[in-house]
Amino acid sequence: MPDVLVDANVLIDIMAPDPVWADWSQQAVLEAGHRGRLIINPIILAEVSACHESRERVERLLPPNLFVREHLPWAAAFPAGQAFVAYRRAGGTRTAPLPDFYIGAHAQVKGHAILTRDTRRYRTHFPGVPLVCPG
Repeated sequence: MPDVLVDANVLIDIMAPDPVWADWSQQAVLEAGHRGRLIINPIILAEVSACHESRERVERLLPPNLFVREHLPWAAAFPAGQAFVAYRRAGGTRTAPLPDFYIGAHAQVKGHAILTRDTRRYRTHFPGVPLVCPG
């Protein structure tokens, strides 16, 4: 299994804890961590940070020795933009690229899998990216 970008929804499930998804998300993170590196990028960190009042708390919950910080690659900008164009052409209403497009493009460019339970946009716009997901 390649290294895994851990989507914010999975991390928030664990931190909240979500009564439906916390157990699945925690087990999926543990299993992925045994097979490769767990990676987050600034977009994932920003999404998780919106749920907490201090940077220190977020850093404690996502220690760098367990969750590798990786910059969003410049090469991911173009595929993220192209995914946004395809989304708009298909009737999407958002006026700016969604975080999922940046995360999907990051995974595509770096050869990472994505650990998520929200697969719709990744499967549609980044079909070659391996997903670790429920079911």
